[in-house]
Amino acid sequence: QVLLVESGGGLVQPGGSLRLSCAASKNIFSINFMGWYRQAPGKQRELVASITSDNSTNYSHSVKGRFTISRDSAKNTVYLRMNSLKPEDTAVYFCNAFTGISEYWGQGTQVTVSP
Repeated sequence: QVLLVESGGGLVQPGGSLRLSCAASKNIFSINFMGWYRQAPGKQRELVASITSDNSTNYSHSVKGRFTISRDSAKNTVYLRMNSLKPEDTAVYFCNAFTGISEYWGQGTQVTVSP
C-alpha cells in the first residue's frame, strides 16, 4: 500500500508559477512510474508528466517546456514545477504511482489559473 498526498495547489494569475508536491508513504526509489494527471470539469483525466525509476521523464504536448517533473527519493516526494501557467491549466491535479503490480492515486489538489 502506498499513500500519496498532494499539496501546493492554489489560485494563481496567468503567467504565474506553482510547485506541486506529492509525498509518498514509502520509499519511491523502486517505484517504476510516478506521474501527475489532471482533470478539468467535464473532461477526462489526462497524463501531464511522468517520471520513471531511472529518471526518464515524459510530458504532454500541452505542458512541454513549461512544466518540470522531478523526484527526491530521500524525501519520498515527487514534484511538478509549473511555469507560465495558462487558464486552460485549471484542473484538479492528481499524483499517481505504479509499482508494476499495483496503482495508487492521491486525493488531488486544485489548481486555478485566473486573473
